[in-house]
Amino acid sequence: MEIIGWIVILLCFVIGFIGLVYPIIPAVLFIFGGFVMYGLFFSFGDLPWWFWAIQSLFVILLFGADAIANAFGVKKFGGSRAGLWGSTIGLIIGPFIIPIIGILIGPFVGAIIAELLFNKSSLKKSFYSGIGSVVGFITSVFTKGIIQIVMVAIFLFTI
Repeated sequence: MEIIGWIVILLCFVIGFIGLVYPIIPAVLFIFGGFVMYGLFFSFGDLPWWFWAIQSLFVILLFGADAIANAFGVKKFGGSRAGLWGSTIGLIIGPFIIPIIGILIGPFVGAIIAELLFNKSSLKKSFYSGIGSVVGFITSVFTKGIIQIVMVAIFLFTI
């Protein structure tokens, strides 16, 4: 049963890291789920209250970081709220239309289309908004990846 427990925990962590590039997967919830699985398979007593407090703060931070990084990227490159929404929609749809590379093309094209349609922006300004959405996404993935590594490291250190 111990081996099955560790396989489930590891699977949660792996899915959590895959979720960094596939936004449809709630990455941080799978990481947190790995901690819960440890408690269910082994013992919640091994994970003190401060562990849960720190991990809960990281979960909140990760949800906020995702939205902030994307918004910052679009705004920094001159995009508007429409560009942000277009980027978000493209981020969700892109990987399904064009597997793998759609994760970058989706937000880029989504931001451009939204800027052109809703703000009647120039092609140049819309293009920069698209670039900003990709920069924001890459920044978000990098930041969330580091935080998730720290979360798993704290878990391993604690047990």
